[in-house]
Amino acid sequence: MSETSELLGRMAALPDDELVSVLRAAVASRPGLGAVAAALAQAEISHSDTGTPVTLDTTVIDADVVPVASEQVAGTLPVPPVPSGLPDPAAPTPTGGYSTSGVPTFDSVRDKVEQRFGTAQGMDELDRHTPAGRSVDEQWEARQKSARQRLDEIRKSVHGNDSDT
Repeated sequence: MSETSELLGRMAALPDDELVSVLRAAVASRPGLGAVAAALAQAEISHSDTGTPVTLDTTVIDADVVPVASEQVAGTLPVPPVPSGLPDPAAPTPTGGYSTSGVPTFDSVRDKVEQRFGTAQGMDELDRHTPAGRSVDEQWEARQKSARQRLDEIRKSVHGNDSDT
């Protein structure tokens, strides 16, 4: 354990370019660490191209403060700020059943489903009141009646054969 801490202390004391070269030598013969070797190669390129190192800024952005793009990102904001989770009263409201990003709202989807269901029920009801619809219903009832009669005949014949034996 003390050897590891000592080694880490020595590595931390190295300048960046020397640390990268030591790490590249350590992962060179290990195929499983190819991604680390590629990252180290990228780190060498990045350090030679830029004069100032890129730092992480972890400050919290207030809702009233407009974020300013840094010069490290070519003066543009690559990612918009994360919303705070509270709805903005000045934000545009969804119109036509779609959100501002073009996604249908749950209410609009429910309304469409209910409308289509109602239309289907209404068409079925209207079909039954037309002559063609009535004739289909009458044909169905006639088939059901003839099927019941045929089933009764088959049952009688089966019961008649049982009594003969």
